Amino acid sequence: MVHSLRARLLLWLLLPLAAFVAVTGKMSYDAARQTADLLQDNALLASARTIIEDVDWYNGALVANIPPAALEMFESPYQDQVFYKVLAGDGRLLGGTPELALPPARAQLSAQLSAQSRAQLPAQLPAQLPPQLPAQLPPQLPAQLPPQLPTFYDSNYDGVPIRAVAYERMLYDSGRAERVTVIVGKTMASRQAMIDGLWRPQLIRQWLMLALAVLLVPLGLTLELRPLMKLKNDVADREPTQLEPIRPDHLPSELRPIVDAINQCIARLKVHASTQRQFIADAAHQLRTPLTLLATQIQFASQCDARDPALFVALHGVRRTSQKMGELTSQLLLLAQAESMAPARMGTRVDLGAVVSSVLEELIQAAQQREIDLGAELADGVQVAGNAGLLASLAANLVDNAIRYTQAGGNVTAICRREGDEVVLQVVDNGPGIPAEARKHVFERFYRVATDTEGTGLGLAIVHQVARSHGGSVSMVPGAGRVGLVVTVRLPAWREAAARSGGLKERYEVLA
Repeated sequence: MVHSLRARLLLWLLLPLAAFVAVTGKMSYDAARQTADLLQDNALLASARTIIEDVDWYNGALVANIPPAALEMFESPYQDQVFYKVLAGDGRLLGGTPELALPPARAQLSAQLSAQSRAQLPAQLPAQLPPQLPAQLPPQLPAQLPPQLPTFYDSNYDGVPIRAVAYERMLYDSGRAERVTVIVGKTMASRQAMIDGLWRPQLIRQWLMLALAVLLVPLGLTLELRPLMKLKNDVADREPTQLEPIRPDHLPSELRPIVDAINQCIARLKVHASTQRQFIADAAHQLRTPLTLLATQIQFASQCDARDPALFVALHGVRRTSQKMGELTSQLLLLAQAESMAPARMGTRVDLGAVVSSVLEELIQAAQQREIDLGAELADGVQVAGNAGLLASLAANLVDNAIRYTQAGGNVTAICRREGDEVVLQVVDNGPGIPAEARKHVFERFYRVATDTEGTGLGLAIVHQVARSHGGSVSMVPGAGRVGLVVTVRLPAWREAAARSGGLKERYEVLA
C-alpha cells in the first residue's frame, strides 16, 4: 500500500491520464485508417470508372481500350503496384490481370444476374432504342438488377495484400446488353504510410503531453505542498513552552480544519501546563512557610534546653531534615520557573560575569568550610540576554555541586569569557569526576551519582533547563589528565540573542 500522499496523488492523476491517452490513440488510429481507406477507395473507384468508360462495342463484341491515365493517378513514392481486370458478363477476360479475384459474393451474384439478363432479354429490341438509355428497355428486363454500386474489399495478389474495388455497368448495343465488371487493386504501402502520417504525429503529441504532465504534476504538488511543509517546520521548531496558536493565514482552505484542530489541542495543552505550573508554585509556596516556621521553632527549642544530649541530637536531625526539605522546595520552585520561561521572554541584558562573581561571594564560606580553593577567571563585559535570577541559580548550582563533590584541599574555578558569538561559562574542579556512564543521566531529575553526599538531585537538572530556556547548551568532560570535571555552559551573546529569541532550539549534549 502506498502511504505517500504525493505518490497517491500522482497515481490518481497519471493513471487515468495514461488510460485516456491510450484510448484516444486507438481512436486516432481508427480515424486515420478510415481516412486512408476513403481516399484510396475514391482513387480506386475513379480509376475503375475511367476504365469502364473506355469499354465499348466494336463489331458486335466488347473491347477494352485502357488509357494510361487510368493508372497514372496511382503513382506515388512508395512504389505501389496497381492491378486491373475487365470481365464480360459471361466471365470472359477483356483485359488486365487474370489472377485478380472478384469478391466471392459479388462474383456469384454477378454471374447469376448476367445469366438471367441474357435469358430474359427479347431476341430483337426496337431499332429506334437509343443507346445507353436503360429507362427505355422493354418491360421484360428483370427489375432485380442491383444498382451500379461499387464493392470495396481487401484481398491479396501473389501473397501481397491489396485493396480493391469491383465496379459493374450494363453496356447496350443494338438490342443486346451485357454486364461489364472492372476490378482495380492496389498494394497498401501508400495507404499504410498515410495512416502513419495521420496517426503517429498525434500519438507522439499525446505522449509528449503525458510526459510533460509527469514532469509538471510533481512540481505542482511540491509547490502546493509547501504550506504543509512550512506548517510542519513551524511546529517542529517550537519550544515546548511555545503554546501560541498557529496562524492559518498562509494556508489553503483544505488545511485550515487541521490547523484548527491543532490549535484546539495547543489550547488544551496550554491550560494543562498552566495548571501544572501553578500547582507546583502553589505547593512550593505553601510548603515553604511551614518549613521555615518549623526550622525557627526547632532552633528556638535547641537553644532553650541543651542539657539533654539525646534531645539535642534529635532536634539537630529534625533541623537538618527541615533544611533539606526547604532546599528541595526552593529548587522545585526554581525548576518550575525555568521550565515555564520561554526564550521570547529572555530579553534583558545580563552581565554574566557580575552574576557569577555575586554567586562566588555567597559560596565562599561554604568553600572555606570544606577547605576548597575557590577561584575565578571572569572577563569584563560578558553579556547575555536572559533572566538574571535564573542565570544566578545556574551558576550557583554548578559551583555548589563542585564544592560538594570535591575533596578537602581541592580546587574549584569558575571561568567566564566570550568566544565569538557565544558566552562560555565553565566550572572546573579536581574532584573525583563523574563516570562516563553516569554522565548520560546527570541532567535527569533526582539522579544522584553518590548517595553519601547531601543533595536533592535537582541541581544539574536546573542547570540544563535554565541553559535550554536561554537557547544554550551544557556539556561535561573530564578535566586535564582525566582528573576532575569540566562543565561548560554556552549561551548566545547579547548581540545574537535578538536573532535567536524567536525560536531557540535545545542544543543539549553530553560529551564522553
